[in-house]
Formats: sequence, structure tokens, C-alpha cells
Amino acid sequence: MAAPLALQLYSLRDDLARNYKATIARVAEMGYVGVEPAGFSGITAEEAGNLFADLGLEVCSVHTQLPLGKQKNEVIELAGQLEVTRVISSTPREGFADMDSLKALCERWNQACETASEHGLTLGLHNHWWEFTPVDGRPGFEWLTELLDPGIFFQVDTYWVNTGGSDAARVIESLGERAPLLHIKDGPCDPALPMTAVGEGKMDFGPIVRAAGDTAEWLIVEIDRVEGDMAAAVARSYQYLTANGLARGAR
Repeated sequence: MAAPLALQLYSLRDDLARNYKATIARVAEMGYVGVEPAGFSGITAEEAGNLFADLGLEVCSVHTQLPLGKQKNEVIELAGQLEVTRVISSTPREGFADMDSLKALCERWNQACETASEHGLTLGLHNHWWEFTPVDGRPGFEWLTELLDPGIFFQVDTYWVNTGGSDAARVIESLGERAPLLHIKDGPCDPALPMTAVGEGKMDFGPIVRAAGDTAEWLIVEIDRVEGDMAAAVARSYQYLTANGLARGAR
């Protein structure tokens, strides 16, 4: 069976800032099975969690800062309010400047993984294109798979993998069960240019979904920026993925 389809809510951040509840209701009406929050506008996390539940939307994971230092308690509390166990963060671009920077980055992530585990959480890394910058003769992403604690999973952003010069299907296949969540986006594979609705750009999602096999538990649409109406692009992405049997919707 195809993996269920969620929406990374960052895609609709402008609409959410204007009317959070109405925007989430529209996401549910589109047919998305779940959502992945990344911050809240004019609403508390607890209120948002109740809203998701009322609309039948599952929260597959949440994007946060690393659970370290002053942010630790905030991240743990947020996960509890949303009743999720997967918390996800991203790496800074400067972490791939050289090997020393990369090792320091991995040490910090491994500390965060230990903290997350102590509180019943699993930490995930969401990539951009800069993880594929060569570091000491190898793509930085390859070093991550070796230097990070095996308990850290990868939320593979398929678009950024290809934009970084690698192949998303091959990366997903190599990671296996360590890649339970996939970000699905489309466009020209140029970080300087706007994206498109899924199915309207350069990405070929058939091989990506086949490579994921039974290991991808969720496909998550994310569109950082697009020309035209974002909500319409989000709806077209849902239609493309479900109509082609690449993901499972609620309708």
C-alpha cells in the first residue's frame, strides 16, 4: 500500500498567519492524511494539536530546534503537546565548511540524540542541498551517515538531494529503514528559483517511491516558495501524488 500523504505546514505559513484554523481546515478538505508543523501563528501548540485531532489529521512529526541547552525543555514539551515522538531539525550551511566543522556538528547532533532518547523521542535530520557539498573528498551527507548516532534518522528532502547533485532514489535506497519520512517537492532543482507544485517540475517521483519500498512511512509535501497561489499548488500536489498511486490520501 502507498504511504500516507502529509503536508509540511511551512508551505502555507502566510495563510496560517492570517487564519490558522481556517487554513488547517482547508488542508483537511484537500484530503491530506497528516500534517507536519513547523512553528505556530496566533495559536498554541496545544490548541493546534486539538484542532488537528478534531479534523482527523495525524501529526506525523514536528520540526523543532535541537533539544539542547535552553531549547531542550521547550522541544520536549512541544512533542508532548502534539503527542508525537519524532522531532526533526536541520543543519547549518557552515557545518560543511571543512572536516572540523562537520565533526563538531555531528558531536552536537549526537548529544541531542541522547537527550531526545532519554525523553522517549527520536531525532531526525532534514537535509538541504548543502549536505552534498564535498568535505574531505566526499559528499558531506556520506559523512553524516557514518558519524551520526545510528539512532538519528533522516528525513530525506528528495528535491534538495537532486539539487545538491546527488540522486534521491539512490540515497533513499542506501538508507533503508533509516529514512522513514520523505519530503516531496518539485521545481527546477535550482535553489535560487521558485518551486512548482509536485508533478510540474524536473523531479521524477516514480523511482523515488519505488526505492522507498516499505520503509517510507510518510510522504510529506513541502513547497518553500512558488509563483502564484501556494494553496492551489499544495492542492495540485495532493492530486498528482494520489491520482498516480504514489501516495495515499484520505479521499
